[in-house]
Amino acid sequence: MPTAEFLFAIWGLLLTPGPTNTLLALSGASAGLRRSTRLMPAELAAYLLVVTPLALFGADLLARQPLAASAVKLAAAGWVAFLAVKLWRVEAGRAQVEAITPRRVFVTTLLNPKGLIIGLTLLPHGAAPVFLLHLGLFAASVLMVAAIWAGAGGMMKRDTAEPPLVYRRAAACWLALLAAALVGAALRA
Repeated sequence: MPTAEFLFAIWGLLLTPGPTNTLLALSGASAGLRRSTRLMPAELAAYLLVVTPLALFGADLLARQPLAASAVKLAAAGWVAFLAVKLWRVEAGRAQVEAITPRRVFVTTLLNPKGLIIGLTLLPHGAAPVFLLHLGLFAASVLMVAAIWAGAGGMMKRDTAEPPLVYRRAAACWLALLAAALVGAALRA
């Protein structure tokens, strides 16, 4: 895939609302963009931990283990459902900025199905001459998109220490829908 097409596909996929982007936006709304930047290395590390081995060895592995993709989708659905419940249960006036931690972003990104798509279909195979270039562009894109989502959340921030309860509830509903979609995808596979 030519580099321009690769970037277009990566940006389109990364900008799509999902569990990691939801957490980044909520962090931006709670803590602002500057304090949310501490989450970005966790997201990048998790994505690289997933996509690099998939680009190098993934197609062969999944050909031999067809249930592996379904198991990953179910694990991701469970984690996203857990996040939805946690966000829903936060009471007004009791939310804490620490609720969205680098660890939570790392685990959420690690289980994010976008990593499978990127590692198995968008990144070139590890032996391809453009592999390192595309991997570097992917890493830069992850950080750029994380800043966009955290910044968008920061624009929602008011003079309060936390985002309005409606933001958390809307995010919880969105995550619940994503979890249901992941279960459906896993069952269809």
